[in-house]
Order: sequence, then C-alpha cells, then structure tokens
Amino acid sequence: MKYYLVAGEASGDLHASNLMKSIAARDARAQFRCYGGDMMEAAGGTVVRHYRDLAYMGWWPVLTHLGTILRGRKDCFEDLCSWKPDALVLVDYPGFNLSLARKVHDSLGIPVYYYISPKIWAWKSWRIRGIRRNVSKLFSILPFEVGWFSNRGYEISYVGNPTVDEIAAYRASDCRRPIAAADGKKIVAVLAGSRRTEISRNLPKMLDALKGIEGIRPVLACAPGIEPEFYDSVIGDSSVEKVYGNTYGVLESAYAALVTSGTATLETGVFGVPQVVCYRMPLPHVVSLLKPLFIRVRYISLVNLVAGCEVVPELVAARFTVDNIRKELVPLLSETPERKAQREGYARMNGILGPAGAPERAAGQIVGLLE
Repeated sequence: MKYYLVAGEASGDLHASNLMKSIAARDARAQFRCYGGDMMEAAGGTVVRHYRDLAYMGWWPVLTHLGTILRGRKDCFEDLCSWKPDALVLVDYPGFNLSLARKVHDSLGIPVYYYISPKIWAWKSWRIRGIRRNVSKLFSILPFEVGWFSNRGYEISYVGNPTVDEIAAYRASDCRRPIAAADGKKIVAVLAGSRRTEISRNLPKMLDALKGIEGIRPVLACAPGIEPEFYDSVIGDSSVEKVYGNTYGVLESAYAALVTSGTATLETGVFGVPQVVCYRMPLPHVVSLLKPLFIRVRYISLVNLVAGCEVVPELVAARFTVDNIRKELVPLLSETPERKAQREGYARMNGILGPAGAPERAAGQIVGLLE
C-alpha cells in the first residue's frame, strides 16, 4: 500500500514517524511519501517538503506568509494526484490539513485518516462539519475527545497517547542521556515551544523569571529544526544552558520546569516533573477579556485537560508575567504541598491516558480498513 502523510511541526513529525514504523510492521509493501520532517524520513518516508518551511503560528505570521502556505498546499495536492496513494494520513496541523482533506475527498476518492485530532473542542468547533464530511476515520490520542465528538454525531477511536509510548521507549533504551548534575543545583527545564514565533514570544520572560533564584540551573531544551543562531538572538545575555536533540534527557534530570502549552506539558507530566505552564500572547489583556468568547474549554494545558482538574498552574495572556512565573515556580523547588499535589495529579492523568501502544493500535486499524 502507498501512504501519504502530512505533519506540520516537530511533535507531528515524531508521532507520524512512529505510526509509519507500526504500519510498516503490518504492511510489508508499505511505501511512504510525506510532508514532514527528519524523523519521518528516517522512518522510510520520502519527504517532499520539510515542515519547517510551512510552520507558521498565529494570525500575523500566517497572514504575512499566506502565499507560501497556499503554494505549499497546492503543491501538496498536486503531488498527491501524481503519486496516487491508497490513503492520506493527516497528523494534527488543522489549518493546512482540513483544507487538504476536503480537496482529496472531492477529487481523489481515497480514504482520509486523521491521527491526532485538531483541537476543535477548544476553538473553531464548527470545523467538525468538515471532519464529518471529509475524514473517513479519526484516531484520537486524548480520551476526553471521544465523548465530545460522539455528542456531535461523529464516532472516533481513542488509541492511546503516543507520548506514553515515546517516553516508555526512551526509558527502556540504551540511548538515555540524562544531564549530569553540577554543584548540587536543581535543574529547571525550560521548554519554550517548537516554532520561532512561540520561542521569541515566550522565552525571554521565562528566562527573566529565573534570574536571581538561588540554587537552580536553567537548562533550555532546544527544539529540532531551530538554528542555534536563532536561540542566541532571542536569549541575548541571559544565562541558560542550551541542549539540542535531548529534550527527554533534560526532563529526566529536571527538578521542575517552565513549559509552553502543547505536547511538552504532557511530556513533562509523564516524566513526573512539576511545572508551570507559560504562554504569552499579543495584546494579552484583550485576549484575556475575550477568551471566553472563543475558547470553549476551562484549561489550555493537556495535563489539566486529561486530568479534568487543575493539576498545574497556567499563566496565559495577562497572567503571563515574570512575577507570576516566580510565584508559581518557587514552591515547586522544594518538598512542598504544591509539589506533592502536582505529582498526585500526574498519577491521575497517567491512569486516564492508559498503557502504551498508540501507534500500533492506530496502524492496525488503518491497515485493517484498507485491506
């Protein structure tokens, strides 16, 4: 079978690559062609275009690069038409992928599978109409999504969460690279996002908040595909140790963490590292005022959403300040009730996520449906 996969960021590249490996284990004739990244290429895919060429987030970066995004979508569809795959597998990246799903559904007549649902339960819930119409099957990695979609007339499958698989594989491997301790200082991991806009918006204030806190060693887990020169331009004269290609090693060694919202919050939670979730937005006070009109969920971090309660503090929009970051972080730097409560919340979250095996379950269903 021929599989065409589309992922638009680092986490999607990772999850898609593991799905590809699981498909290949079930389909000896599997061929993969991708819009993706280095991990998808390493898993055996022919990468037509790298995700970093199209990874824009936020209305202004998207607007200023709209021509590039539209050309990328057009090129992707034309490549699909030329290659004639047996199935299209989409991984998150909704702005690009949902439009592509519509064109493929209308023109090619091949099944469209979605692995890792767009977060339409948080905003833009109207997108479910396009999913009902254009997506043959959706494989969810978040258990609460099953009820949300079912209540709106679209049945989906929860296959488990790939973050659980990836961390279990890391812990079981011979390639673990924890960060060596130094001077008895506690490592505070800093995960500032995977896109340039996220990093430039969040990282400076995250680092400012760490200045002057005694007994800590800030370590920045740098995102794949982001050049060292870019980090240097954002960091300026802030004192932080940069680590490339070893996010799990940083988290394994960390005592606490500052994390932007996204998959990284879940990874930090599965590692059991107490964290403060940070997410800065343009016009923060306006965003805070208008948030209830657009965002339909109580929380933004995956830890809190999966647990169904506030396990980790969320400093978003107007709450994202240096003082607030320090206020929430300092109690996590010693054995306090706040630290204990987060770890108990993580245990609840892990129980809800369930065991490893997400890519295998999704791959089994995809191959079975095609056969």
